[in-house]
Amino acid sequence: MGLGLFHFLNFVEPASCLQLHEPPNALSLPTWAIHVSSVAEWIIAMLLVWQYADKSGYTAWKGLSWGMVPLLGGAFCACTWHFFYNSESLEVLVALQAALTVIGNATMCIAAYRIYKSSQGS
Repeated sequence: MGLGLFHFLNFVEPASCLQLHEPPNALSLPTWAIHVSSVAEWIIAMLLVWQYADKSGYTAWKGLSWGMVPLLGGAFCACTWHFFYNSESLEVLVALQAALTVIGNATMCIAAYRIYKSSQGS
């Protein structure tokens, strides 16, 4: 039994060989957890806003859900860029994220104004 275990341990590589060798700019596991959970949270918020619009009958709230889409696109750009270790060949994603952030802020502002205006008519 002991000799079989010895041969098995010699056959299997040490655990240190199984470590990933990532570049210094790689995101840590906790940072990835925050990125992924933030994107999931944003998607859930979009769905909840949409459901509120359906259940309350205030359809202007659906515009807020649509207004959140560009910001979700920006989040996907950021996560994609980080996934590929901030590759220079994908730097266009940084500019795209910035553009989607500006567009998303504007669309959410417009949606909020539409919600305000619809509440004034009630």
